[in-house]
This record gives sequence, structure tokens and C-alpha cells, in this order.
Amino acid sequence: MGSRPAARAEAPLVVAAPARVLPAGARPAPGRWSFETRVLLRALAGAAPGVALAAFLLAASDLRAKDAWALAGLVVASAVGFALAQRAAVSRQFSTIENLVGAVREGDYSFRVRHSGGGDSVSSAMRELNMLGAALRAQRTQAIEASALLDKVMQAIDVAVFAFDAEEVLRLVNLAGERLLGGTHARLVGARAADLGLGSLLTGAPVRTFEAELGSSRGRWELRRATFRLHGLPHELVVVADLKRALREEERVAWQRLVRVFGHEINNSLAPIHSIATQMHQAMNKPARPDDWEEDLETGLSIIARRAASLQRFLGAYAKLTRLPPPRFGEVDVATWVSRAAELEARVLVTVRGGPAVTLEADGDQLDQLLINLVRNAAEAALEVGGSVALSWTVGVGVVEVRVEDDGPGIADTENLFVPFFTTKPTGTGIGLVLCRQIAEAHGGSVVLEPASPVPERRGCVARVRLPSG
Repeated sequence: MGSRPAARAEAPLVVAAPARVLPAGARPAPGRWSFETRVLLRALAGAAPGVALAAFLLAASDLRAKDAWALAGLVVASAVGFALAQRAAVSRQFSTIENLVGAVREGDYSFRVRHSGGGDSVSSAMRELNMLGAALRAQRTQAIEASALLDKVMQAIDVAVFAFDAEEVLRLVNLAGERLLGGTHARLVGARAADLGLGSLLTGAPVRTFEAELGSSRGRWELRRATFRLHGLPHELVVVADLKRALREEERVAWQRLVRVFGHEINNSLAPIHSIATQMHQAMNKPARPDDWEEDLETGLSIIARRAASLQRFLGAYAKLTRLPPPRFGEVDVATWVSRAAELEARVLVTVRGGPAVTLEADGDQLDQLLINLVRNAAEAALEVGGSVALSWTVGVGVVEVRVEDDGPGIADTENLFVPFFTTKPTGTGIGLVLCRQIAEAHGGSVVLEPASPVPERRGCVARVRLPSG
């Protein structure tokens, strides 16, 4: 039989009691010796056997008693001196470490300790302390630079930024915030949110828009609030943007664009009308009219009528775009809706590929107008190359997507597709796609036009209409 392996004895688990840390400058409790005293006593205890042996040998020697006692005193004095020197050396090293830890606690990382440079434990410890000081200096420099950059960014941004502590006391504010509240940094910091009229910003939804009076300004504001920690304590960061000013800027840009478009279209009609009317007036005032003056008059009046009709169509299109009524919701069957729009286009082949059975809650008349516009655009593109149009739809989670695909020449300028009154067609008004998008967005959906294929060699376009379902 094989021998049984001997049982391995488990070493007992010894948990050392945590060292008792005394506050800086504190003295040990009465009845306890200090560390330096314990080092001295251990050094004396280590020298005691040698001193005792030396005393015994001196007593057993042939020396006179006076000489023996003198040599014994010298041995004892030497042992005590070496013990005191050892105590001083150990105390000096720990005093240096104490000073370094104190400097770290006070945030002074400029220290550097001299050491022998050897491989002993004390030199290694001092070397590590020097490396710790250098790392802390680098980290503090990075923190100061990051803080300075953050402060520059906060002061440069044109929205009001506030930071409140857990007691709702203002701790940080940028220049925009100072302008909003009409105060200086020194006066605002330290004030409570309620006293500044900002108490409502710390409650309610963290992201919202509202109308109120903040500081000396009343307007429409956008609020964004988030929690962060500063010096280990929770704070609330509040960002307030003035929407009225942004809306006024957008309104100004919209008016400029509208005036530019109107000026272009009206001048295109009024310039030839004015020129032809002037020529006709001059011809009528001549004493001797040419033989074909009646023909010229008829031609001129025809041109004036066409330009006036073009201007009237333009103004009618604008009125149609701005007077779109809100949708009247009802049940719309997608298959019937798509088939009805396809049947109205007879210039090219329009194929309905179909899709799953689904109904929408929408305004059927407005959806007809949307899809008829898209099918007409696709048909006009397909006519250029003798192509065709295909309609289909798919159902996703809470959304229905209708696709209008053509194999025409593709999209030439995607940036201006939804710019009002922009058109590349000689007789176009430039509002068809804008009206389609307006109808889709009124139903909570969207309209997107993109190339039918990512391959450049393949032409064509696809219009995607996404509408919410049930």
C-alpha cells in the first residue's frame, strides 16, 4: 500500500491590530513610551549582554578594583552613547518623513529629500518620496491648467452658467451669468438661489424651456441642469440660454432669405413688364406708327400677361405654403393611399410593390397631397431617361416608411432640396418638397431624399416618408 501523504498543518491566521495614528504634534498617552524611547531601550537591551560580560571579565581579572570600575564605566558609557546615537539617527529619518507627509497634507509639493543613493531601504524610501513629490507637482500643474482652461471656456461662452452647492448657495458663475443677474462675481457668489431669483431652476425637469423673468430680463429660456462633484461634495450645474435672442436671429435670417427670394422673383417679372410697357408707350406716342405696330402691341401685351401670370402663380404658391391648415386626423389605409397616388400618374409606368397591411391616424387629404407631389417629381425625373417609378412601404416599431423610387438621373444638389422657392425646373415653384416636409412634420414624421444606390454609376433617387403608426 502506498504511504499516505502527511497532513499539512495550516498556519494560524494572525490579524494585526491597526496601528494607532496620533494627530500631528500629539504626545503618547500616559503610561506608553514614545517610539524614540522604545528604540533607545531596544538598543540598550541589545548592548546589555555585552556590557554584563565585559563587567564579569573585568571583575575576574587581576586589575585593581579602581581600574576595573573605570573600564566598566567606559564600556557602559560607550553602549549608552551608541544607543543614543542610534535613537537620534532613527528619529531624524522619521522626522524627515513626518515633515514630508506634513508638506503633502498642506499641498506643498516642492520638497526634495537628500539621500545616500544606495540600495538600502531608507534610500529607497526617500527616493520614492521624491518621485511622489514630482508626480504630485505634475498633477497639480495639470489640474491648474485644466481649471484655467475651463474658466476661460466658461467665461467665453455666451450662455449663463451657475453652480450651486447642496445648500443652494451659488459657488460658480460666468460672465454671461453676471450680466444676466446684473451683479459682480464678488456680490453673487455666496448668495442663495432663492435670493437671486433662481430657486425655480433647481427644481422640476432638468431639461426644459420656460418663460420667466430672470434678473432684469424677461424672455423664453432653455434650461439644462446636471449634478457634479466639487471637492468631494455634490453640486448642481445650471445652464440657462436665452431662446428669444436666438429666435430673433433666426427670424432675421428667415426674413432676409424671404426678401431675397421675393426680390428675385418679382424683379424677374417686373423688369420685362416695365421694359415692354415703356417701348409700347414710346411707339404709341410716335406721330408716324410703323405698319406692324398692332402686332408689336399684341406681342408685348402677351408677354406682360405671361409675366403677370407667373408672378401670380408665385404669390399663390407662397400663400399655399403659409396657409397649410392643421391636419384633421382619421383612419387612412396605407395600401389604398399609395394605390390612389400611383393611379393619378399616367406619364410613366408606376409600379406598386406593396407592403404589409397597416392603417394610420392621419389627414388623408394632406397625405394625398404629399405623396402625389413626390410621385410627380419622381415621374418627371424618370421621363428624362425613359425610366419608371416604384412605390412600396415597410412597417417598423411605431413607424411606417413609404418609399418612392425612380431610375432618373439622380439628385444634383441635395443641400437646396428643401429650400423654399428653389427649383431647377423651368416652370417649377420650388415649394413642392417644402410642402411635403411640412405635411409630414405636422403628422410627427419626416421626408428624406437620397440617392437610390451608394454606387456612383447607378442613378436614381428614393424619397422616404416616415410616419408614426398606432
